[in-house]
Amino acid sequence: MVTSRAGEFEPVDAQTEARWRKFAAGTDVNFPRFIGLQIEDVRHGYCRMRLPIRSEVKQAHGLMHGGALASLLDSVLVPAIGVTVPPGSTYSTVDLHVQFLDALRDEDAVAEGWVVRQGRRTVFGESEARAATSGRLVAKAVLTYSVRVPVIIA
Repeated sequence: MVTSRAGEFEPVDAQTEARWRKFAAGTDVNFPRFIGLQIEDVRHGYCRMRLPIRSEVKQAHGLMHGGALASLLDSVLVPAIGVTVPPGSTYSTVDLHVQFLDALRDEDAVAEGWVVRQGRRTVFGESEARAATSGRLVAKAVLTYSVRVPVIIA
């Protein structure tokens, strides 16, 4: 059974959750949609996201590609951070350290990402990816993001 960290984080309002559920959906084919990411839960400083297993994210030996897992581990923090910064802020990954612990062949990957510490211009986060059915930990990451808040001219 897979345990979740979701209970450690405050829920967001329905409008915010609805906005972030569109992160990898819609008509524009952006990278999250291209690789098939699906948001399952978003909270203040937390997100859970799924990457379905399919041929487009597998490497030559039939396992989920490490780059796809790394993208999941990075992307799961985007909504987690997005609900905590002022509207109009931009942020990007400046450091990503991934440890691959096990392989995935025939299971979706489910990742949780959470904010560990947040400053005005820097956010530190962690994420873990597990096999959706068995709950095996397959990869984990430590990340740093740079945040730019909008300049308000009075």
